[in-house]
Amino acid sequence: MATRQKAPIGRPRGFDADEALEQAMRVFWEQGYEGAGLTELTNAMGITRTSMYAAFGNKEDLFRKALERYTQGPASYGARAMREPTARQVAIAFLAGSVQATTLPGCPTGCFGVQGALATGDPGRGARDALAAWRNEHTSLLRDRFRLAVDEGDLPGDADPGVLARYLMTVANGIAVQAVGGATRDDLRLVADMALRNWPSA
Repeated sequence: MATRQKAPIGRPRGFDADEALEQAMRVFWEQGYEGAGLTELTNAMGITRTSMYAAFGNKEDLFRKALERYTQGPASYGARAMREPTARQVAIAFLAGSVQATTLPGCPTGCFGVQGALATGDPGRGARDALAAWRNEHTSLLRDRFRLAVDEGDLPGDADPGVLARYLMTVANGIAVQAVGGATRDDLRLVADMALRNWPSA
């Protein structure tokens, strides 16, 4: 007499976790932390709430994982820009990447890291703090890169790496806001070009 086999322990989830996280990232990117409801998130991810909690944790945990995916994907231009050989080329690559990432065809406009949780109530405090830390980290990376440029003589000795880093981040954040408002990629490229006209040179 045949016996019924038990389901294997630790069987794979019935969904593609990578694709589910991609969809969650897009919802957060477009709707923001508070605007993205659990029903909308799970519908986009193609999973139940139970599966979401099991795979990704609560909504804030999911948000942080989505931000990490965004950093490694659409926002990876930042890390690439840091590897440019001169400070000016870093700045050019950073703003060009910002323009491209905020106007990607088939993706939400703007920047997940800027608009994802700018204004939230107490339930969204963790997400807001995570994005503030994310933006500050990128500013610090730019500052450190420009300090190196001063040390190497690539930037003038009286250049302020912190101010230059904050300047680039401010322009990039403004580009993101303008993209959401309907500014075209060509429009924003002109803005980036203008922002770099007075870049200091050694």
